[in-house]
Amino acid sequence: MSLTASPSPSFSDRLLYPLEAAGFAAIAGLTRALPVDQASALSGAAWRRFAPLNRRHARAAQQLAASLPELDEVAREAILDGMWDNLGRTTAESFHIDEILSDPRRIETDAGFDHAVAQARRHGAVFVTLHLGNWELCAPIMTRAGIDVTGVYQRIKNPHVDAAVIQLRSQYYRGGLHAKSAEAAREILRVAARKGMIGLLGDLRDFRGESVPFFGRPAPSSTFPALVARQRDIPLFIAKVMRLENVRFRAVVVELPIIRTDDRQADLRTMTAQIQQQFERWIRETPAQWMWGHRRWG
Repeated sequence: MSLTASPSPSFSDRLLYPLEAAGFAAIAGLTRALPVDQASALSGAAWRRFAPLNRRHARAAQQLAASLPELDEVAREAILDGMWDNLGRTTAESFHIDEILSDPRRIETDAGFDHAVAQARRHGAVFVTLHLGNWELCAPIMTRAGIDVTGVYQRIKNPHVDAAVIQLRSQYYRGGLHAKSAEAAREILRVAARKGMIGLLGDLRDFRGESVPFFGRPAPSSTFPALVARQRDIPLFIAKVMRLENVRFRAVVVELPIIRTDDRQADLRTMTAQIQQQFERWIRETPAQWMWGHRRWG
């Protein structure tokens, strides 16, 4: 993680930011006014209709074709349609997290989740997840289990929207939610030293990490989850919250053994590769639930 100064907003940005914030507030208010199932379905339909007009659709199509070349065009289009539906639903559901958590029929967990919670309570833990299913539920599910999560987020360019999103998320990060920076990295290491619980996203491109295989191509990947777990000697778990149907989910967790040899960097590279391999297996199982549109490779 690097600490960089944020550029001063341009004149056009200063004019646009309040309008964007007003739009965000209006969407948030409308979404909250609807029952969660209706809000999720409507948002999913809207994203399926309008998101393909965005330039990210072409990038998603290109990366999907390169990653799953065995699929024909019809199958790939169905995956992209499902991807936008999932992203739209996830956006709406982020305003209804308490309602989702309060209904035991909406979230089920596997035995790996129960084991991970028990380990986190005793030893602390690093949980690394990916943009699959509804990843916004990962920290809230842990909070519901009585675990105080510390997380890192990527600051949103618009400071008004950034503040609103932080207000929305922070209640589920009782250990603290930190903007990505060198100081945030140091704070994560301090929390891990106290045997706290860390939640991180690991499927974004990171040129400061290691390039490891991902769908058969080198993908710059963060070694930070592996570094924290190895350096602070706490368990490392890989997690997903997959969508079963509509607003129903399943939390799945697998433990990754810590590798500790005389070659620290090789250990981090191997563990990072194993994280990405697990991500790839999960994405292949439900490719329409992963966010294909972000720049993952070089």
